[in-house]
Amino acid sequence: MPTPRNRPATADRVFAQRFSATRRGARLARLLAALQLAEWGLARDSADHDAVALVVAELAANAVLHGRVPGRDFALLLRYDDGRGAIRVELSDTHPAQPSRATPAPDADHGRGLVLVDALATRWGVSTRVGPGKTVWAECALSTEPSPGPSCP
Repeated sequence: MPTPRNRPATADRVFAQRFSATRRGARLARLLAALQLAEWGLARDSADHDAVALVVAELAANAVLHGRVPGRDFALLLRYDDGRGAIRVELSDTHPAQPSRATPAPDADHGRGLVLVDALATRWGVSTRVGPGKTVWAECALSTEPSPGPSCP
């Protein structure tokens, strides 16, 4: 019988990775974030899992489309705070331009990324970072307790 894994109630779990500032890098960031969320016990296809994965996807897409500097990559950091029941998503890129939430025309085929982030996250913002660029972050509150181990696909 496997031994249960005990974690302190206030332990932070962290995932950090750098990706190429390409469409492929943004896709890989989303896929690896979804895998990490499942490893942390957020069941695939649950509202919490999907919301955090979508926030990662939107912020990664913005980093690639609007924050890309040739020859530079972007960084993803996920921090799961057990004590608060929240996951913080941070995407850092080296472009100095600050993101802004816009209201696109109803027939526009782009411009809704930060509108989605605003709807899914409890709060989000932009902070400075060491070196060039900025970090766009979002915090997502979890509505359920994760299961103790990885979920089945």
